[in-house]
Amino acid sequence: MKYNVLGKTGLKVSEIGFGGEWLERHPEEESVELMRYAHEKGINIIDCWMADPKSRDIIGKAIKDDRENWYVQGHLGSTWQNGQYVRTRDLKYVKPAFEDLLNRLQTDYIDLGMIHYVDTMEDWNYIKDSDYLAYVKELKEAGVIRHIGMSSHNPGVAKLVAESGLIEMMLFSVNPAFDMLPSGQDLEELLTEGYRYDENLAGINVERAELYRVCEEHNVGITVMKAFAGGRLFDVNRSPFGVALTPTQCIHYALTRPATASILCGYDTKEQVDEAVHYEEASEAEKDYASVLANAPLHTYKGQCTYCGHCKPCAAELDIAMINKYYDLAAMQPEVPESLKSHYMLLDHHASECIGCQECESRCPFGVPIAERMRKAAELFENH
Repeated sequence: MKYNVLGKTGLKVSEIGFGGEWLERHPEEESVELMRYAHEKGINIIDCWMADPKSRDIIGKAIKDDRENWYVQGHLGSTWQNGQYVRTRDLKYVKPAFEDLLNRLQTDYIDLGMIHYVDTMEDWNYIKDSDYLAYVKELKEAGVIRHIGMSSHNPGVAKLVAESGLIEMMLFSVNPAFDMLPSGQDLEELLTEGYRYDENLAGINVERAELYRVCEEHNVGITVMKAFAGGRLFDVNRSPFGVALTPTQCIHYALTRPATASILCGYDTKEQVDEAVHYEEASEAEKDYASVLANAPLHTYKGQCTYCGHCKPCAAELDIAMINKYYDLAAMQPEVPESLKSHYMLLDHHASECIGCQECESRCPFGVPIAERMRKAAELFENH
């Protein structure tokens, strides 16, 4: 298992993680065993947004004998009222729900204290000066939560929170289908059977690309939810691309986004854990989402680098995908941040070393003018 540093938290999290929301669908002992099996496979991070007692009890029993080797995302504002989940900022409910989380998880701290589900500007504007946020900060100062994070599906709101300096990481929904959604699109609508993409859609939504840039710049690590779009991407008849992708391809896509550290998959069975963890030994051909999307009958990313690595090998030994990623992040801004320039300069080889052979372009599924982009990257990073 590969472990990535999760932004400013400094935590080294498994790049394949555990999304816990399906645990309650199974008998307790079965779900406890499933979590322990995932841990044996190297998974060390789990998200617990769920407020129901059963899910929390399962997680508590699964991690109690090895607590220090699990990283838990625990959500503040996810409450259980009258037998059902309710999202709230009201401390009358938030405090007892969080205390219940600690009790049921049989722990006295949560690694990642998540500001739960911030999807609107109204909610963010309320949170900024609220007693709810004061409570979150109080828990952080007391060491009851070790790091502050946030969950969101809205790239515009998430960007503002990332820029605020409040959070160290975020849980965000990432997959190639969501990345093509129009700004402001309700993700829940995408998951309905009747939803159809606009046939003119092509390329990554600018607002989502901007979010990834901001997270990279501010060192806000991303853990990923909904990497499979609720399984829709696995079904040729429901995929917005008109082709089916595999779990390995979806995982690879999400991990190639800037700032992404871990993909939190949902599991019903040990076989599904194995399928996700297989990513760690998958071949480049198995990981290849780019050829599938480039040849899809609907919607492509033509002309846009998706950092897939198809351009390798390079005669000048350039890490073309990484240079393109840094270039895209920098080109969105009026001035190149020193942190980004520093990361670029630490690469073993720089864009100015490109010999212009264009062999890489013959391998690119999306028709990206790579040699020209290397020239622009060298000008942007090395001539200023």
